[in-house]
Amino acid sequence: MQTVVGGPLALAVPLAVLAGLVSFLSPCVLPLVPGFLGYVTGLGGVDLEDRRRGRMAAGAALFVVGFSAVFVLISFTAGSVGAALAVNSRDLQRVLGVFVLAMAALVLAEPLWAQREVKVRWRPRAGLLGAPVLGAVFGLGWTPCIGPIFSAIVALGFSSASQGRSTGLAVAYCLGLGLPFVLLALGFSRGMRVLAVFRRHRRAINRFGGVLLVVIGVLLVSGAFDAATQLLQGPISGFEPVI
Repeated sequence: MQTVVGGPLALAVPLAVLAGLVSFLSPCVLPLVPGFLGYVTGLGGVDLEDRRRGRMAAGAALFVVGFSAVFVLISFTAGSVGAALAVNSRDLQRVLGVFVLAMAALVLAEPLWAQREVKVRWRPRAGLLGAPVLGAVFGLGWTPCIGPIFSAIVALGFSSASQGRSTGLAVAYCLGLGLPFVLLALGFSRGMRVLAVFRRHRRAINRFGGVLLVVIGVLLVSGAFDAATQLLQGPISGFEPVI
């Protein structure tokens, strides 16, 4: 845990959690949340309103487990490749930074060709048994809101040259993306009112996601990412919890 939080990923982990939250609030996910909850629980609109929270929370959690397994596997593979190549080159980090900036351009500019979604068309049977499978299907697809942001997280994992650190980044991203699903399932009626507020500002949230990628890309290209991490390592490594 110290390696992930207090080491080279002291800055990357909070950014990954924030990136996951932005992905949840993006136009590609937020409007679909009630449909996802209905599908993974096998409940219709009336039953959802009746707050069958136990079944909804179970379905949401299983859905999150499904796409988290896909994202973690992808990031673990990226970290393994990075470790095999002994990624310590500043030049390669700059290349990854340029890649992240390109992903930021896709989010901010929203070119028509980049707005296409690539999805697995097959769907499992609705209900709790199909929830993790639907989550995996969701993770295997590409949307213009999630794809570029998660690609940036994978790039950070690749540059870490470590399976453990890359996996830690994916878990952090999935926490930011998945926890709102579960929280919404536990308080559906109130959560829908909160989501309505975010839905009115979803384009601004998407823009924020693009700006976040710009910040990550600039930090990688300039070398400031390592410098910022080193500044954080001191306070974090010197922190001793009081028991």
